Amino acid sequence: KDYPMPIYDGDIEAESGIPENGKKLKKMLKEHQGLLIASPEYNSSISGALKNFIDWTSRPEPGEKSIECYIGKVAGIMACSPGALGGLRGLVTLRSILGNISVLVVPEQHALSQANDAFTEDGKLKDEKNQKAVANIGKRVTSLTKAILESELVAKS
Repeated sequence: KDYPMPIYDGDIEAESGIPENGKKLKKMLKEHQGLLIASPEYNSSISGALKNFIDWTSRPEPGEKSIECYIGKVAGIMACSPGALGGLRGLVTLRSILGNISVLVVPEQHALSQANDAFTEDGKLKDEKNQKAVANIGKRVTSLTKAILESELVAKS
C-alpha cells in the first residue's frame, strides 16, 4: 500500500520501464543484506502484492544484471492464515521463488495459524511461543548475514 505499482507486465516495462516505486524498493533492497518477509497465504500461495514486489524489483535497470538486488541476500520467511496450516503451503512457494533469485533462505520459518485471532489490538502477537519463533528467525538471519559479511571481508584481505 505504501508503494503502489501496476501488476508486473513485460509490455508495461518495455513502454515505461520500472515504476518509480519499484526503483525506490530496489534501492532499499540494495542497502540491506538481510530480509524478513511475512506474507498472508492466499489460495495456497503467497500474496499477489508480494509476488508483484518481487517481479518488479528483480527486473534490471540499465547497466544492471537481472536480480542484482537479490543476489547474496539472506532471508527469513513467515506466513499467516486463518486456517490450521498457517500459511505453510505459501512458504513452500516463497522459498522456491527466493531460491531462484539467489536469496539464501534460512531453514527456520514460521507459519502462524488462526491468524485472525493471533494479534492484540496494537498488532502484537498474543502467544509468546509465536513471538519467540519470529524473534528466532530474525536472530538467525542476523547471525548468518554477519557470518557471510565477515567471510567476504576475510576473502578480500
